[in-house]
Amino acid sequence: MTTETRPRIILLLLTSAALLSGCGEDAPTPAEKAAAAAVPGAPPSSVAEANAKNAAASNVKESNDVFDFAYAYPREAATIPDLAAWLDNDRGTRRDALIAAARRDKAAAEKAGFPYRTHSHLQTWERVTNTPRFLSLSAEIQTYTGGAHGMTSFATLLWDRNRAKLLQPLDLFTSGDAFDAAIREPFCAGIKRAKAAKGIVAEEAPDSPFGECPPASAQTVWLGSSDGRHLDRMTIAIAPYEIGPFAEGSYKINVPVTAALVGAVKPEFKRDFLPIN
Repeated sequence: MTTETRPRIILLLLTSAALLSGCGEDAPTPAEKAAAAAVPGAPPSSVAEANAKNAAASNVKESNDVFDFAYAYPREAATIPDLAAWLDNDRGTRRDALIAAARRDKAAAEKAGFPYRTHSHLQTWERVTNTPRFLSLSAEIQTYTGGAHGMTSFATLLWDRNRAKLLQPLDLFTSGDAFDAAIREPFCAGIKRAKAAKGIVAEEAPDSPFGECPPASAQTVWLGSSDGRHLDRMTIAIAPYEIGPFAEGSYKINVPVTAALVGAVKPEFKRDFLPIN
């Protein structure tokens, strides 16, 4: 090889390398992947997916003679800074309220000469679904304030990645009335079936405190997905005393996502729903 031909060969090699690298222009670079992962609430993929696997779920527990407190949320929520901050703040607010009530009731019990019963707040958030747009979480809450029995309640939330905003499921619908009208028939029928499964005949007398089917919008709504992309599943959680005495316990009623229900969805969210056939 002569001295004159060597630069030409080097030039050809550099040109070939450039052409080969050009064939992969559509593939994101490591920098692009990192930038995408840095978007608040970015859906799990590439770097974001690795971060999600490494993120630790939050599980705070505290127990003593005055109160028992527990509050947990999954790692999918921990990877979204704004959502994690909201959950941490909610945890602090609930803990403070529990401690204040426990100390007040303990002082009152001691003054009256009655035994004090440890108060508690136990709350666990769980993932319902994680679509490209929404992270849907549900929570079951167990509380006790010294009475004859504890109480069960429910909570729900949606994180909208497109808007980087925390929502409630009903925020996706045009109104609570429209939501109720769209699902009233299957919801009320589902309550009757759930009661029958417990061997309970649903009360229908007009003067009965539990004779009427309540509005679903007044209960806790959980939105889920069967394909990981669209919201096509829904459960209505009903706490004790809402549709029956405490002894009946709570209910979780599955309601189909029908075309009628999607018709009550706000235009900006319609493409995120998939009605059943």
